[in-house]
Amino acid sequence: MTMQYVPLGRTGLKVSRLCLGTMNFGPETCEPDSHAIMDKAIELGLNFFDTADVYGWKKGEGWTEQIIGRWLAQGGGRRESIVLATKVYGQMGDGPNACGLSAYHIRSACEGSLRRLRTDHIDLYQMHHVERTTPLDEIWQAMEQLAREGKVLYVGSSNFPAWYIALCQATAAQRHFLGLVSEQCLYSLADRMVELEVLPAARQFGLGVIPYSPLGGGILGGILKKPDKGRRAGEHAQKKLAKHRAQVDRYEAFCRELGEQPADVALAWMLADPVITAPIIGPRTMEQLAGTMRSLDLKLDPTAMKRLDEIWPGPGGPAPEAYSW
Repeated sequence: MTMQYVPLGRTGLKVSRLCLGTMNFGPETCEPDSHAIMDKAIELGLNFFDTADVYGWKKGEGWTEQIIGRWLAQGGGRRESIVLATKVYGQMGDGPNACGLSAYHIRSACEGSLRRLRTDHIDLYQMHHVERTTPLDEIWQAMEQLAREGKVLYVGSSNFPAWYIALCQATAAQRHFLGLVSEQCLYSLADRMVELEVLPAARQFGLGVIPYSPLGGGILGGILKKPDKGRRAGEHAQKKLAKHRAQVDRYEAFCRELGEQPADVALAWMLADPVITAPIIGPRTMEQLAGTMRSLDLKLDPTAMKRLDEIWPGPGGPAPEAYSW
């Protein structure tokens, strides 16, 4: 396996085709194991690490960012080896301005992330959710100030609808600012709603797409073979399995026909789309990290892609053709 690198959207920044998600670091994976996974990720060629200030789920503590920060503090070229992405929006305190996308909170949240991550800059600062009550001019002014100070290099979005991506880009263009360079969204064979408008918007505006939960919350990762382990045992995964049991049966049977692991097939299907920059993988263990590498070499032929589309049908393509003439 040779790691592949692609530009992040329309930028000149090159990132690995898989992105290391760190949401499990702290709650699910202890700090020494988290550090070992990050070291192994670099060894495997992953240079794209994603986190968020709210990860760790202890309000205001930024537990996961702290774990990454202590890893970066070990030196050895770690910071220079990665493209570091984090997020702003979530509740980081009890005060009325401790969340959202006001200029006040963006500045405060950025300083907090920098402190926890033990770095002087964030490579990709992502707005974690739409915040409709803050004017876009205020948001962009805050991001421009962080960019001028060298604390943020690129700005991305997460969970943004297409209409808001378009509005963000129009406003940024008026301000002569680069605007959004990426969108992180829920996307998998089992969750294809973004094909209607978000993916076409990303293509139009030159945004890289960074899908999270590419294994459908666990149901695309071989859930029938190991139904009682890890995320597969969670209530959400079990509810989703109950809803899609017939499709999962067909999917895993098809993967057996291919002689491939279900998780690898799900990732390879996604990587076949040029608009996809890097699916986020969230390994809890070293074995899970190493296991994902097969997806980079797996090329699905048109027949296999058609079968997958039959098992997991999407919305019918982009809007409006998906629901009109």
